[in-house]
Amino acid sequence: MNRLELTGLTARPAQVWGGIRLVPLVREAPVEGLRLHEELYAEHGPGVVDLGPRARYISVIPHGFVADWSGGGERSAAYGTQLGGADGRPPRTARLQRHHHRMARRKPGDRLRFLPLHLALEGYLSLHFGGPATAWEEWSRQALRDGLSPRAEAAYLGRSVRGLGDALRVFEIHPGQCGLMVYAADALAAAFVVPHPEDYRLLHPSLVEDLYGELIHQYALYGAPVPEFTARIPDGPGPGSLAGLRAAAREQVREWAEAHDTLFAGELLDSSYAFDRVYRMGSFTLWRFLPPFRPGGPGQHIGETITDHRGRVAYLKTFRLSEAQIRRGHLLHRLAAADWRIAGAAEALGTTEEEVVRRIRSAGFESLLGGV
Repeated sequence: MNRLELTGLTARPAQVWGGIRLVPLVREAPVEGLRLHEELYAEHGPGVVDLGPRARYISVIPHGFVADWSGGGERSAAYGTQLGGADGRPPRTARLQRHHHRMARRKPGDRLRFLPLHLALEGYLSLHFGGPATAWEEWSRQALRDGLSPRAEAAYLGRSVRGLGDALRVFEIHPGQCGLMVYAADALAAAFVVPHPEDYRLLHPSLVEDLYGELIHQYALYGAPVPEFTARIPDGPGPGSLAGLRAAAREQVREWAEAHDTLFAGELLDSSYAFDRVYRMGSFTLWRFLPPFRPGGPGQHIGETITDHRGRVAYLKTFRLSEAQIRRGHLLHRLAAADWRIAGAAEALGTTEEEVVRRIRSAGFESLLGGV
C-alpha cells in the first residue's frame, strides 16, 4: 500500500464560512467491527509523553482517541467522568492526565488509546533522527553523539485558526457522514475520517482541538472569503418537471464530488506515501505515513490511518506540511541516502558542497556541522 484509498466515501457539496471551506465525506455503509471514541484531558497545558527508556517529549495534548474493535460498540464508548449530555449532545470523556505512556497504548479489552496527529508528527520529527553513523569530518561530535536532538516543530490548535471554530459550530452534519475535509483559503488543511456516523457526531467538535501548521494559520488569517458551492442548471431548455429538476441537482452534486476528488483533494489522494505500521488491532492496522518530500510542488501531508484487512480506510487524520518542512525532509533524505557525506549529497542534489552546507544551516541543523 502506497496511496490513500477513500473507497466508500463520497464528498458532498461544501459549506463555507469566510475563508474556511468544509467538505463532508459520507460513507455508503459504516466500517463494521471498529468504533472510535474521544478521551479528553481536562488540563490543556503541556503534557509529557514517554517514548521508551530515556526518551520523552513535551507537547500540548488536549485529547486522545480510543479505538475499540471488541464489538462492544457504545457500551465501551465512554469511561471516567462524563461531561455534557444535558443538552442532548453525546457525553465526552474527561480525564485529568498530564503524563502519557507511549503515543499508542493497549487498554483493557480490545481497545487502543493513541494520541491523534502525535503519531504522524513523531514520525516526521524522527526522520533520520540518529544523524550520521560515520565520523565524517564535516560533522561535529554532537552530531555523532546526539544526532538531530532536539528537534521541535510549531503548530497551532484549531481554536487559533480564524473562522474554524465558527464554521464547525454552524456546520450541518449529513446523514451517514463519517468524515470531513478542512480547507483554509482553498488550501487543504486536514482530512478527518472515522468508521461510523455516530463516532463522527461525537468527534466533530474535536477538530478545534487538533493541530494545524503555520501555513494554514496564515491562510485563515489573511485569506479572502472563498466562493460557496452553487448548483447551476446548464444553459438551454430547463427541466420540464420537478423530477427533471431533481435529476439536474443530483448531477450537479455528482460533478462537485468528482471535481473535489480530482482538484481540491488531488494533492492528498494522488500522492504516494511511505507507510510505517504502528499497531495491529485484530483485522485492523494502525499506520503512520510520510510523503515523498518533493519541494516546490503541490501541498504534502503527513498523517495516520487505520485500515481494515482489505486496505479500506476506517480512520484518517492528516497534517499539512509547510514548504520549509518539506525542504527539511527532502534534505535529510538526500543526506541519509548519501551516507551523510556532503559531497555525495551535493552530487545527488545537482549542486555544490557549499550550497548543501548553506541548506543545512538554513534548515536549523547548523549545530551538527563541524569545521565546515
